[in-house]
Amino acid sequence: MTETSKSVLTRSFMPATIRNEFPLLRNNSESPALAYLDNAATTQKPQPVLDAIMSYYGTVNSNVGRGYHRLGLAATERLEQARAVVQRAIGAARPEEVVFTRGTTDAVNLVAEVAGRRLVGRGDRVVVTGMEHNSNLLPWRRLCDDAGAQLVVASVAADGRVDMADFSAALGSGARIAAMAHVSNVLGTVNPITEMVAEARRCGALTVVDGAQAVAHRAIDVAAIGADFYCFSAHKVYGPMGIGVLHGRSEVLAELPPYQVGGGTVKAVSFAEPVSYIAPPARLEAGTPDVAGVVGLAAALTYLEEIGWERIRRHDESLVRTAVARLTELDRVRVVGDPAYDPSGIVSITLDGLHPYDVGGHLDQHNIAVRCGVHCASTFLDSLGLVGTVRISFGIYNTEEEISRVCEALRTVRPGFWTREHPTTRFL
Repeated sequence: MTETSKSVLTRSFMPATIRNEFPLLRNNSESPALAYLDNAATTQKPQPVLDAIMSYYGTVNSNVGRGYHRLGLAATERLEQARAVVQRAIGAARPEEVVFTRGTTDAVNLVAEVAGRRLVGRGDRVVVTGMEHNSNLLPWRRLCDDAGAQLVVASVAADGRVDMADFSAALGSGARIAAMAHVSNVLGTVNPITEMVAEARRCGALTVVDGAQAVAHRAIDVAAIGADFYCFSAHKVYGPMGIGVLHGRSEVLAELPPYQVGGGTVKAVSFAEPVSYIAPPARLEAGTPDVAGVVGLAAALTYLEEIGWERIRRHDESLVRTAVARLTELDRVRVVGDPAYDPSGIVSITLDGLHPYDVGGHLDQHNIAVRCGVHCASTFLDSLGLVGTVRISFGIYNTEEEISRVCEALRTVRPGFWTREHPTTRFL
């Protein structure tokens, strides 16, 4: 972060110059300027993240853990330094609890395949909530289908929150696994995750938390949350695409066999004798890691720590509550759920008589980028009785002026192709 940015931080939630830290936004010369409000899908990348990636490739690029030469040792050191940064940022007990994956989806699949297939058998139960993203639903659905187990769905109340009584009932006394979102990617609902994890563990279930929508908006303390596994993706927290984190408690990771096998996972191997695998996290990180991605993730987390989590939280609260207040004043607009209750950067809306795709296309014509559709959570939208929503999701570089632009644009949206020709069609 520049010295100018740091000096302004003391006077507002976010520095007035923070947009200049993001090349895609800084270099945008369109009029009006791009209002990028699709941060729940992916965030833009600040210059320090890009610099860290280029520094790795430009100064120490080499394979890690394999070459006993200067570059190989330096690359390995960068990787392990980044692991320590992630450990500190999420409150993990030790760096070895941080496993690098390709993202949240990859992390959940790892747990489902490696832990799930050892734990879940015919007649067992796996519990999910009714608000899950497909990436925290489909791996468990497939596991249950293959194992002959039952997938039990804890319902979501009309206000978009998990019904805790139903969640407890779904767990019963014999659920093998409980998988839950920390924050809904559709409504921004913040679940009482510590309470849910404690209840699931009390019932004997292995706990898996999808933290993809939480990590960019609030300080995460995995030790306090207490889940067996906590997953998130770098690209939703101002880092690069294609890299993510699976945090696992040491005693749980120690029991896991490899997810994939290959280079970097073994102590000894022969053609006939039993294979001797090394300890986690390397046991679960077969092949050449995305070192540049890991370095970029560490730079992104450091960047956010320098801004300060309390400042980020207040920025989120201000934008979400302003957006809810402004949007509810508009004819035809309905805010779904209660995003202002505990703001986490997301506001989802519908417009009476209009297909979400028509609304999204109209906003795009005003150089406003939002997500419209089912957000890879069609089962949740089904439960809400909606074809889809228009999702406005905020990042640290967004402003109240952009909310005003959204409101002005919504005043002029009209039925288009999707509303007239395909009013119930949906995808994405």
